[in-house]
Amino acid sequence: MGEAYYADEHVTLHHGDAAATLATLEPGSVDCIVTSPPYFGLRDYGVDGQIGAEESPHEFVTALVSVFREARRVLADDGTLWVNLGDSYAAHQSNNGGYSDKSGLAGFTSTDTKGRRANDATVPRRLSPGVPPKNLLGVPWRVAFALQDDGWILRNDIIWSKPNAMPESVRDRLSARHEHIFLLTKSARYWFDLDPIREPLAYPAAKNTIGGKHTEISATRGGKYDPSSKGGGSNLRATGRQHLTPDTNGGRNPGDVWTFPTTPFPGAHFATFPVALPERCILAGCKPGGTVLDMFSGSGTTGLAATKHGRRYVGIDLNAEYLDLSLRTRLRERTLDLEGGAA
Repeated sequence: MGEAYYADEHVTLHHGDAAATLATLEPGSVDCIVTSPPYFGLRDYGVDGQIGAEESPHEFVTALVSVFREARRVLADDGTLWVNLGDSYAAHQSNNGGYSDKSGLAGFTSTDTKGRRANDATVPRRLSPGVPPKNLLGVPWRVAFALQDDGWILRNDIIWSKPNAMPESVRDRLSARHEHIFLLTKSARYWFDLDPIREPLAYPAAKNTIGGKHTEISATRGGKYDPSSKGGGSNLRATGRQHLTPDTNGGRNPGDVWTFPTTPFPGAHFATFPVALPERCILAGCKPGGTVLDMFSGSGTTGLAATKHGRRYVGIDLNAEYLDLSLRTRLRERTLDLEGGAA
């Protein structure tokens, strides 16, 4: 898999450009990819070749398509890809020819949710032709459609709802409190296990009333509610609070709106996306004992989730500082836990 920056039995980290490093990895060598690329125009991370500093959304999307084309080669045929992206706004042009955005960048300030700290200055964002200032650029969907055009199968648009999203000072629009997570695959048949992420049923055995009689309603393998023979009739849906999709294990599909707060990062002064978010992706989209890849590894949240659940992890980052940070605070400690060497 090319020269590794760090490697042990559970974790392999590579320092370098995402696309170039992916080109050195073996075809079909990972089972699941969970990643969050730098957002367009969010910040300057002070590294040559960084993604997110392009002069237009089109250039940003083109760069990501190139990365994910290499990722598709590395991903197993039955693998899954989960991509987290936030949006940004078209900028105002200032008197000195630079650009700024008074309306903010989807609720972010000095960091993004992967824990990548930024320089003080934002990346100048050029306006696309025909896009006036203050326009929401729709970057996540631009990327999703471009990946679809490049051969990926787009399976889900998941909304990550953030109850503790950073406040914004804007007064002429609503605050941004969500991001997108896209599930994409290489082929129509792929590994996906819903059972580990099912949510408990609030009312596993509910009663309904039909014709003045109480009827027991139970979960069946077909995922529908069947009345007992006493009540008669055909399949019924529970009403009120019981809009559930039960299965034989008594759990329901969690749906495509995930509510997770961002979490403080130990040893640093920024918030990251919570481990629970990549955990859900990995448990559903990576076979047990498989390998998870994140080519924008950042602070190592995906790696922590992968190793926590017995998957191997391959991380790539252009900035060696983030690889070191993830090793100091997360990945190496987790490896010790797995080997029984931690206190």
